[in-house]
Amino acid sequence: MAIFTVGPFGRPSGKIGNVVFYILNGQLVGRGIGKPGKPSLKQLANRQAMSATMDFLKPMTDFINVSFKSEAEGSLKNPHNLATSYNKKHALTGEYPNICVDYTKVILSKGQLESANELKISKGENGLHLSWNSGINENGAADDQLMVMVSHPGRKRASGYLNAARRGEGGCFLPLSKNWMLEEQMEIYVCFKSANGQLISDSAYVGNLNGVPASKEEKTKETLYHTTKVRFDQVSIDYQKKRLDFPEGVPESKAFRHLETEYFALINKMAHLRQKSS
Repeated sequence: MAIFTVGPFGRPSGKIGNVVFYILNGQLVGRGIGKPGKPSLKQLANRQAMSATMDFLKPMTDFINVSFKSEAEGSLKNPHNLATSYNKKHALTGEYPNICVDYTKVILSKGQLESANELKISKGENGLHLSWNSGINENGAADDQLMVMVSHPGRKRASGYLNAARRGEGGCFLPLSKNWMLEEQMEIYVCFKSANGQLISDSAYVGNLNGVPASKEEKTKETLYHTTKVRFDQVSIDYQKKRLDFPEGVPESKAFRHLETEYFALINKMAHLRQKSS
């Protein structure tokens, strides 16, 4: 992408060759068009990083529009641009093709207000119980509004609460409307905004509820282990039976040697799969 402040022929608009020009947030920009070549490994990694970031943030638009509003004001970026930039840079882990979100490092707001601390979260019958230290009262801090984001990564959904409670209350209940929400993975974040909506705190990670489901790679290994175990059980019965039939030593035969080789190979394979899983 090219950015123009002034061009030799004024301000271009529309398509010129394989570049299209347009105004974005008050800036004249140009983007190349046409059939791309084969992507490099670095490009593939960048695409997966962007996809992981966008998938996570997409359900949080309303929350982000508030939490990054003050930081976006006066710049050429919108709140979602800022959230994407922060989290793509700081909240991802792994190498391509296994790049994913590190939920503990997610940033959903940046500001000057005192952050939430001594956070505790627990499940109730129809929602979540959240508590925090409410001891900050100077300069109207007790009236700061609590914002809560509950991410449901497995569903690519989120539950946002823009005015969950006042800081001074020290706790609140967050209703969840769907039964699955209480049973599946949840990642919870909070921040405070001032009563007039002009100031905001850095976001804080409250924690995880219900654990993290197994990755695709882990599920594949588990399936392979169980398939191997089924075959081992079959081979083991045959192998042990032949040994019992000949207490003084199994007669040398090609069939038995193959059976014994498979028996010990399956033991080693299961041990290797279990070691990799752990």
